[in-house]
Amino acid sequence: MVTYLEQNQQTQQDDHLQTQLASNDQQLDAGALFVLQSKGSWVHCGYHLTTSIVAPALLSLPYAFAFLGWAAGIMSLVAGASVTFYSYNLLSLVLEHNAQLGRRHLRFRDMAHDILEELPRKMELQELPLGRGRGMQWREIGNALEESVVAGEVRGGGQWEHSVRRRNAVGPKWGKYMVGPIQFAVCYGAVVGSTLLGGESLKAIYLLLHPNGRLKLYIFVMIFGGLMLILAQLPSFHSLRHINLISLFLCLAYSACATAGAIYIGHTSKGPEKDYSIEGNTDDRLFGVFNAIAIIATTFGNGIIPETQATLAPPVKGKMFKGLCICYTVVTVTFFSVAISGYWAFGNQAQGQVLSNFVVNGKALLPKVFLIMTNAFVFLQIAAVGVVYLQPTNEVLEKTLGDPKSEQFSMRNVIPRIISRSVSVAIATTIAAMLPFFGDINAVIGAFGFLPLDFVLPVIFYNVTFKPSKRTFIFWLNLTIAVVFAILAAIGSVAAVRQIILDAKTYKLFANV
Repeated sequence: MVTYLEQNQQTQQDDHLQTQLASNDQQLDAGALFVLQSKGSWVHCGYHLTTSIVAPALLSLPYAFAFLGWAAGIMSLVAGASVTFYSYNLLSLVLEHNAQLGRRHLRFRDMAHDILEELPRKMELQELPLGRGRGMQWREIGNALEESVVAGEVRGGGQWEHSVRRRNAVGPKWGKYMVGPIQFAVCYGAVVGSTLLGGESLKAIYLLLHPNGRLKLYIFVMIFGGLMLILAQLPSFHSLRHINLISLFLCLAYSACATAGAIYIGHTSKGPEKDYSIEGNTDDRLFGVFNAIAIIATTFGNGIIPETQATLAPPVKGKMFKGLCICYTVVTVTFFSVAISGYWAFGNQAQGQVLSNFVVNGKALLPKVFLIMTNAFVFLQIAAVGVVYLQPTNEVLEKTLGDPKSEQFSMRNVIPRIISRSVSVAIATTIAAMLPFFGDINAVIGAFGFLPLDFVLPVIFYNVTFKPSKRTFIFWLNLTIAVVFAILAAIGSVAAVRQIILDAKTYKLFANV
C-alpha cells in the first residue's frame, strides 16, 4: 500500500512537471526551443554521449602512455574513466534535482549561473506559501521550499519568475563570463580539430592510393568542411540520433582495426624494437607527464552534459545514468584496447596518432585496403563528432537570430539558420586549413577547458546544491577531486603552452603536414 502511494505521488509530480515544462516551452528562446528539443530517450542519450567522448582522439592514447609508462599509464586511464563517470553522474543528479524543482537547465552556462549565484535566502523565504518558514533553520527553509515547488504550492506565474530574475541579477555573472566562454572555446575548438583530423584522414587515404600525389592538406580540409556544411544544417541536437548511432558502430570499427593492426605489427618484425623506457631529460619527462595527463583528460572530455541531457523527454530521472552506462561500456572496450595494444606494439616510438605508426617512410606495414578502410571509418566518425560539438554554437546562433514565435521551419528561421551555420562552418574550416598545427593550440584549450568543465565544476555543483555534511566521505571526495584537477588544469595549460613554444619554429600557415 505504501509503495502504491509513493508511486502515485511520484506520478503526480511527474505529470505536474510535464505540464509545467509544456507551458514553459512558450517562454523558451529560439536556441532552446529549436536546437535543444527535449524529445529523446535514454538510448538516444547514450548515442550522443558516445559520439562526444569516444572520438578519434582515443588513437593518441598510446602516445600518452609513452610519457607515463605501463603502470602510470593504466592508472591514469582507470582514474580518468572513474572520475568522469562519477562527475557526469553528479552533474546529471544536479540537473534532475533542479528539474524536479521546476528549474530545468538546458545549457551549461544557465546551470552555472543559477547554481553558483549567491542565493538570497530572504527572497526565497518570502515565496514560501502560507507563511511557512518562521522559526526554521536555513537548511529546513531550503527543504521546505523544495517540497513546496514540487508539490505545486509556490505561487506561480510572474511573481515567482520575477523573484528568480531578481535573484539572478545579483552576484558574479558566472554563466555569462566564465563557464559560457570556456565551453564555447572548448566546443568550437573541437569542431576545428575535427575538421583538421578529417582532412588528415582523407589525405592519408589519398596517399595510399596515390603515393606520389601532390595535393596539399588544406584541399582535403576544405573537402571535409563541405561535408560538415551539409551536416550542420540538421535542425536540432535530437535530429542527430541516427547519425550518432552509426557513429557508435564506426568508433568500435576503427578501434578494432587499430587494435588488430597494432597486435599484428607487434608480433612481426615490421615494427620497431619494443622499448618502454621514458626518453628525455628531467624537465622533458616532467612536462611530458603533465602533457600526457592532459591528453588523457581531454580524451575523456565532454563539456556538453547539460545540453545532452536537455535532449531527453521529461521526466528525465534515471535516464542519463542509463545513457552513461551505454557510453562507458564502449569507452572501456575502445580506450583500453587501443591504448594497451598500441603501446605494447610501439613502446616509446608511439606517434601522436597510432595509425601513423602503420606507415613508415611511405611504406605501409599493413595491407593498403585495411588502412584505407580504417581511415575511412575515422573520417566518417569524426564528421559526427564535429557536428555534435557544433550544437552549442548552433544554439547561440539560433537564440540570437531566430524567432521563437515563428515556426521552426518558417522562412523567418530557416534563412538565418542556413546562413549563420554555413558561416560558422566556413570559419572553422578556414582555421583548420590555415593552422594545421591547431592540435597544439587545442591542447591548451583542452587543459584550460575540459578539465574544469568535466572534472572540477560537477563536484562543486553537487556540493553547492545538496550541501553534504563536512563529516561525510562524499564531501571530502568531491573537494579532493576539485582541488587535484584544478591544479592539473593549471599545470597542463603551462605544459601545453611550453609545447607550443618548442614547436613554434615549425609552424607555417597552410603547411602541408
